[in-house]
Amino acid sequence: MEGHPLSIIQEKDSEFFNVIEGALENALSEGSIPLKYKLLIAMALDADHGAVDGVKVLAMQAMAEGATKEEIMEAVRIANYIGGIGSVYTAANALREIL
Repeated sequence: MEGHPLSIIQEKDSEFFNVIEGALENALSEGSIPLKYKLLIAMALDADHGAVDGVKVLAMQAMAEGATKEEIMEAVRIANYIGGIGSVYTAANALREIL
């Protein structure tokens, strides 16, 4: 995946892009829940939504924040419990190259 996935939005509607980026910063800034766990939660949600690229990027970001491969796989288990086997297939496609 090259560049920012929303670069076309940034180019065509910078005001809307800034709103989206603000929401991202609000959700994924350090707080009561450490960033590593927030990224794992987001990764599980992306798996449930079928977002392969999102799972891959979020897993890499979580690992950069100290998440282990075991923690990533536990998040996949949660995605499976909530979203079903489709989330596991999404995660498998995303994680194939990075785990």
